[in-house]
Amino acid sequence: MSGLEPIVNDFFAAYAKRMNDALADPKALDVAAMRAAFADYFVGADPNGVRGARNGLLFRLMLPRGIARYRKMGTIAMEIEALTVTKLDEMHAMARVGWRASYRTGQRIDFTNIYLLQIREGVAKIFAWITPDEEKALKEAGLVS
Repeated sequence: MSGLEPIVNDFFAAYAKRMNDALADPKALDVAAMRAAFADYFVGADPNGVRGARNGLLFRLMLPRGIARYRKMGTIAMEIEALTVTKLDEMHAMARVGWRASYRTGQRIDFTNIYLLQIREGVAKIFAWITPDEEKALKEAGLVS
């Protein structure tokens, strides 16, 4: 186990808890803590392309909207099923996170995201992620049109 692994494990446990708290109660959304999980600039990639954004005002405004969208489609929980941490160097790690999304309909969707994190002074921040095609999976499950 690398010295970064416990930091990354704790980071994602807290990340999942914040997400689930917000799914259960919109008033529980801790926007400041969610923003603190991300670097000042971050990049996301999926089958539709690569995009980057600043962790600024627009991101702060989009977080509640994102949670509201998940709640509207019936998401009740996002649980970590598997977490593998790979140390890249003394300050960087890759985390492969197997998520299970549960919905009011009883459906479950499993997916794996890959995150790149920088750890400075014991604090992890996501600066990039790679995800499967979430919209396609949601459409195939009939959760969105």
